[in-house]
Amino acid sequence: MHISVIFTTYNSPEWLQKVLWGFDCQNDDNFEVIVADDGSREDTRKLIEAFAATSKKPVQHIWQPDDGFQKCRVLNKAITAARGEYLVFTDGDCIPRGDFIATHRKQAESGRFLSGGYLKLPMNVSQQISRSDINQGHCFNANWLKAQGMASTKGFMKLNTGPKKAATFNAITPTKPTWNGHNASCFKEDALTINGYDERLRYGGLDREFGERLENAGIRGKQIRYSAVVVHLDHARGYESPEDWQRNRDIRESVAKNKTVATEYGIRQQQAL
Repeated sequence: MHISVIFTTYNSPEWLQKVLWGFDCQNDDNFEVIVADDGSREDTRKLIEAFAATSKKPVQHIWQPDDGFQKCRVLNKAITAARGEYLVFTDGDCIPRGDFIATHRKQAESGRFLSGGYLKLPMNVSQQISRSDINQGHCFNANWLKAQGMASTKGFMKLNTGPKKAATFNAITPTKPTWNGHNASCFKEDALTINGYDERLRYGGLDREFGERLENAGIRGKQIRYSAVVVHLDHARGYESPEDWQRNRDIRESVAKNKTVATEYGIRQQQAL
């Protein structure tokens, strides 16, 4: 099974570099990298080209002009371009642990989507992480994070757990498996069935809406939040607004009420333009 990893970026080359390093040291190499770029400047393009020139993995850079926060639009372009039959989604500010791809491959199951978790890092730790720290797995080690000044958190439970303990935590957690943009996966066929992301959505629950339509299509969530690990680099969110949150809530309420499967504002609409 060939996998396409999709993640978005926007004018954050320092964070993007760390994420690309994370994907360059996976213990499963049978995947392509798709950077869904929502209008970044030239320095991001050069960074991606430099990575593609040295990485053994195929790399696609899907770029669109800057038109404000249009994450759903560029994600739909990336889904369309994906060559893999299985799609793993994360974000351009999330560094994957070395077994991230292998875990999604192992857990993939027909009729299911996978719901992973993440550990948020403070800004000072986010800035300190080097390529060596990623390659050696330091940034996924609770003791190392604490040594860099990070306060203890229950999120450390996602780190330093073996497969058996992680499986137990996945089974007993009260957290519902939802579609999380930082760590989730599904078959490309299922993403196309629901017509991709709803391009009316802005920041605020847009990933959850995608998963809610998968559920309406009979694709059930499967919890792997303690097995597939990413660490989230800190950043500001200047694109967030109460109006966007309310619009997104209204759309999600409509999806729930009408049991919507395929959005009218997704991939097929885009291809018709």
